[in-house]
Amino acid sequence: MVFELSPAAGDWTTTVLHGFAGKDGTAPYGGVVFDSAGNLYGTTAYGGKSTKCQGGCGTVFSLTPSSSGWTETVLYSFTSAGDGSAPMSGATVDSAGHIFTTTTQGGGGHQGTAFEVIP
Repeated sequence: MVFELSPAAGDWTTTVLHGFAGKDGTAPYGGVVFDSAGNLYGTTAYGGKSTKCQGGCGTVFSLTPSSSGWTETVLYSFTSAGDGSAPMSGATVDSAGHIFTTTTQGGGGHQGTAFEVIP
């Protein structure tokens, strides 16, 4: 899940922003990063649409704030072919909105990939 911790009178309050369900990803090991518009981006190591990996090959996702909470969108599902699988690091977003991440498996040499998602 993606959650927020907020200080509250000497303690902390936890707010769940999104709980993953499989097709939208599972195991978000890396952290999340904000873009300049306040959207969050991250990766999940498993889940997604591909059936080439047991439990899915992983995803790149965004969380967009709204008045009713956060809306999750899967921006990319890894396939383990040339693009890799199991992204366990967080993501980086540049000023043009391109998202950069790495995978730990798959790709041409089966040792992972460096990856860019372009809007």
